[in-house]
Amino acid sequence: MPSQDTREITAESESLEIFPILVQLRDHLDRDSYLDLLEEMRAEGYRLFARYVDGEPVAVAGVKIATNFYLGRHAYVYDLVTDEDERSTGHGERLLEFVHEWAAENGCKAVELESGQWRTDAHRFYTERMGYDEYCTSFVYDLS
Repeated sequence: MPSQDTREITAESESLEIFPILVQLRDHLDRDSYLDLLEEMRAEGYRLFARYVDGEPVAVAGVKIATNFYLGRHAYVYDLVTDEDERSTGHGERLLEFVHEWAAENGCKAVELESGQWRTDAHRFYTERMGYDEYCTSFVYDLS
């Protein structure tokens, strides 16, 4: 049976190790922009977690604790991706369950995330498999 674990990514070497998985979701990033943004995001409370099988990363989640009027203290999942060769094997589910437990241990009342409108398979995963409610639509105004 393969060894499996989930842990927080804190060292730059670990951050680089999981980059090939994260870039499958955030394909506009290159190594340098990833590291620069990650440093800034960590200063704002962003945390990275990865699921490993036999010492190799297979899924990544990027999370931040926030507080607002409609959810109170909650964890916001900015990034959740399973390596394309490992999808539909339960790693994303186990990683998201880990995030749920971590959030509860840190006093959060909910976990929130957004997903691109075109990601219908991901939406089914969140609602049918993980029990999320689809409750809002997000809007973006480009300032560039």
